[in-house]
Amino acid sequence: MSHTRTDAASSLDASRRARELTEATDGRVVDVLVVGLGATGAGVALDAAARGLDVVAVDAHDLAFGTSRWSSKLIHGGLRYLASAQFDVAHESAVERGVLMTRTAPHLVSAQPFVLPLTPLVSRAQASLAWAGLRAGDVLRLAARTPRQVLPAPRRLTATEARHLAPSVRPAGLRGGLLSWDGKVTDDARLVTALARTAAVHGARVLTRVRALELTGAGARIRDELTGAEGEIRARAVINASGVWAGDLVEGIRIRPSRGTHLVLRSERLGTLPAGLHIPIPGETNRFVLVLPQGDGRVYVGLTDEPVEGDIPDVPEVPETDIGFLLDVLGSALDTPVTRDEVVGAFAGLRPLLDTSGQDGRGGEAARTSDISRRHAVLTSPDGVTTIVGGKLTTYRRMAQDAVDAATAARGLPAAPSRTAALPLVGAASPARLRALPAPPRLVRRYGTEAEAVQALMTADPALAEPVLPGHPVTRAELVWAARHEGALDESDLLDRRTRIGLVPGDRAEALGMAREVLAEAAAVGS
Repeated sequence: MSHTRTDAASSLDASRRARELTEATDGRVVDVLVVGLGATGAGVALDAAARGLDVVAVDAHDLAFGTSRWSSKLIHGGLRYLASAQFDVAHESAVERGVLMTRTAPHLVSAQPFVLPLTPLVSRAQASLAWAGLRAGDVLRLAARTPRQVLPAPRRLTATEARHLAPSVRPAGLRGGLLSWDGKVTDDARLVTALARTAAVHGARVLTRVRALELTGAGARIRDELTGAEGEIRARAVINASGVWAGDLVEGIRIRPSRGTHLVLRSERLGTLPAGLHIPIPGETNRFVLVLPQGDGRVYVGLTDEPVEGDIPDVPEVPETDIGFLLDVLGSALDTPVTRDEVVGAFAGLRPLLDTSGQDGRGGEAARTSDISRRHAVLTSPDGVTTIVGGKLTTYRRMAQDAVDAATAARGLPAAPSRTAALPLVGAASPARLRALPAPPRLVRRYGTEAEAVQALMTADPALAEPVLPGHPVTRAELVWAARHEGALDESDLLDRRTRIGLVPGDRAEALGMAREVLAEAAAVGS
């Protein structure tokens, strides 16, 4: 398995955007217009383009601007859904996890070990229930036909083994631990970038900074956010994949957003972390706070599940109550609790949960958001706009497939069956080929086969090997690559999405100068 059509076919940059925006608004009628370029929207663009359809995909901001960059970076097997008897969602999640890990994105999605430490706060009954859940998760893996060598079996740990894998856990009263494995994506925003670029390989026009002002079943009135110019994109089918903003574009769509908050800590604060942690939330039977080592000098701690009322912001704020909650749960298991001033960053994403309560969609009398189903839904408006909502990062591919199926059926468009379950993304290759690449493992985990090209930039110009900021592994070459090939148009694209430097405000401020230099150089080359 490999993907070799990179270079011009998959490269997104400012000049390509300008050219394809002109084409999209010249009066022609395309087959499919996709609104939203998060994981689901980029997945829809890829699914439709891979079927041979003429596709335009737009976003008012950037690739992965919304919820898709604020996830836990996990590709879940669906274990939590078994506890609430959502067997179809659990099985779908496990299947999609296997697709990503073995076929479409093994360079970006790999196995992540987790330890659930059996502290005095975890009763023996809770431990037994957790162990039964982990065993059930392994049954899901088997049902999804994900090989054991990809996801090892769960097992019990002695107290010594648990301390070895989780040295920051309080040793007093530690009875042992439970070791399990799940999927982890190197970076959720990089997954979206790979999806968008693979869609471009198949002919999709991927247009960021293009806002849909009004949607109908025949297209959209749009505005170029870079110039202010307005125009129209005409389409035979329109798919609304704008996530938490879906109800702003199509009447009758009620979203009940749920806020998931994560903290960002420096890795040295928790020491070496060979595995992530599952820390049970007191009083809950099936919810955990996750400690997620990132391999870039940072650790994420999350996450919350709180309903959000009122207008939906472009970038959600993190309330102090969420930070306090996560620190309290973390402190219940650590030998030395983390203090507020050790939190160097925090981020929150809004899950686009479909409100089926019959209320107004913003915090009515329905169950709490943690209990709302993560099933996705495909809805068709009276004038023919197809909207895809709900779901989660892991199941983006199946969501996209269902949305394209529904839209083409509703509008009578002939389309081949979906191909994306076996279609490698840009950079994908077999594990053996990835291991053999003459590039640093960190680059391979982020770029796959394209790591060679990123490394070649540094070889040709040693100045590009310079770190963007001291103590962080991202180099100037990666910023250059993002501007030349990954559609980055401004410093926010570079620092907040193509790399994740911006998750720590202090680091972002320090890196801003270099980001601006790289963009100026890219503009000079492109002019």
